[in-house]
Amino acid sequence: MCETNVYVEKDGEQEILMKDVISITPQGDKLLLVDLFGEQKQIKADFKELKLLEHMVILTPKE
Repeated sequence: MCETNVYVEKDGEQEILMKDVISITPQGDKLLLVDLFGEQKQIKADFKELKLLEHMVILTPKE
């Protein structure tokens, strides 16, 4: 399977935001995340790091 887990990093700490994400789409200044079950979340964030082998996407919130 090709899902990934999305984390938000604040003050050096990573917190899980959403599991089993299958799509991340830029929408203006936000990112739209969609999981395997169709649940959606929008977050105002930038990409920090993609760890493809670990199925991790790390975001940093925009101020």
